This record gives sequence, C-alpha cells and structure tokens, in this order.
Amino acid sequence: MKVLSVNIAQPKSVDYTTQAQGLTGIDKRPVEGPVRVSAPGPMGSAGSGLAGDAVCERRFHGGHDQAVYAYAREDLDAWEQLLGRPLTHGSFGENLTTLGLDPTATLIGERWRVGGQVLLEASASRIPCRTFAGWLGERGWTKTFTARAVPGAYFRVIEPGEIRPGDAVEVVHRPAHTVTVGLEFRALTTERALLPRLLAAEEVLHPKAREAARKYVAEQGSSRAR
Repeated sequence: MKVLSVNIAQPKSVDYTTQAQGLTGIDKRPVEGPVRVSAPGPMGSAGSGLAGDAVCERRFHGGHDQAVYAYAREDLDAWEQLLGRPLTHGSFGENLTTLGLDPTATLIGERWRVGGQVLLEASASRIPCRTFAGWLGERGWTKTFTARAVPGAYFRVIEPGEIRPGDAVEVVHRPAHTVTVGLEFRALTTERALLPRLLAAEEVLHPKAREAARKYVAEQGSSRAR
C-alpha cells in the first residue's frame, strides 16, 4: 500500500467554474520531491493541506475536513477502460494517487500513516461538481460519476509532515462503526434513506454530512408524528 504520486496544481483560468475569478486548481500534476502537508484551516478561508497546491473555489473545497483528496490508481484504470482514454495520476484532481488501497471503502474516521510522518483521517467522499465535469469534458459526467459511486476520499491532517511519491501507507486505526466513504457518498446522493446510518460515525463525519443526516432523521420523525 503506497502513494504512487503526489499531485498539486497552480491556479488555471477556465470557463466552467463557479469561482468568481474563473480560476480552478483541479489540474493537478505529479511532483517529484517531498511536499509539506498540514491542516490548512477552516473551509471558506483556507485551501489545500498540501503546500503549493491551489484550491480556488473555497466555498466548497479545501479546509480542515477536505485537506487532502486521495484516489486509487486501480479506479483510474477502470475509468480508463470505461471512457476509452488515458488518465494520468492527478486526472481526477486528487492530491494522492494510491496503489493497493481503496479510498472509497475506507471508514469515516479511519487513519492512515503516510511515509512515517503524516497522519491522515478519512472525513468525506468527493461530490462531483460543475468544475469536475468541465475538466473531464465527458457528457453527462456528473450523472456517470455519481452512478458508479467510486468517489475517492477526503482526509483531515491529524499530524503534519512531508509526503513524497513512493511513501508507504499503513492503516493504523479503524473505527468500530461500518460507515464507509462509499456509504456516505450514496447517502448524500442517490440513496438518502441511508442517511440515518451515517450517525454511527457522527463524531468524525464531515459537518455537512452530519447536518444532512440529522436533518433527515428529524424530518422523518416529524412525518411519523403527524
């Protein structure tokens, strides 16, 4: 289990983003040397957890709970077969392209030790947006990505340090609950009846997922009371 590549981006001007200045950091490219990783700060005011990596639309991306995004090389390979086109490391805007790991099957709150220094904690799935669809240039991409339900995982930075290509990844903590990143994704998108199950991981859920689950439970309780 290892990091195949560490990917960062410079701001790029495009016509398919909701960012006010028309900038995006989705075009992430592999780097050779070590990259400093640390907790960036709250969403809205902070960007990526990786030094030198641009996150331009900070209303929806970046911050403590979305500091690092990981996607499996195995899943990129499967997408290559489906789409009939090559997908390089970083093609999905991921910071870490992994090998031998399944970010989508990772438990919310699961912790990975990367390269002996950095400690990451799985926090959320990646929800497709307009910028992602525009970047891939595939017709109906948001619907296709959602239906396939292989979103990859966002992580918080618990312990900072440096990450470099080839670093080993060790799973050092797995919570007792069964709420995976994939389950959270389906609950927030196509299977909202799953939302109550997310509360088993309530303490480590992304705040927006926690809010959605609590709201759903409250609404269902109100409906039954009528």
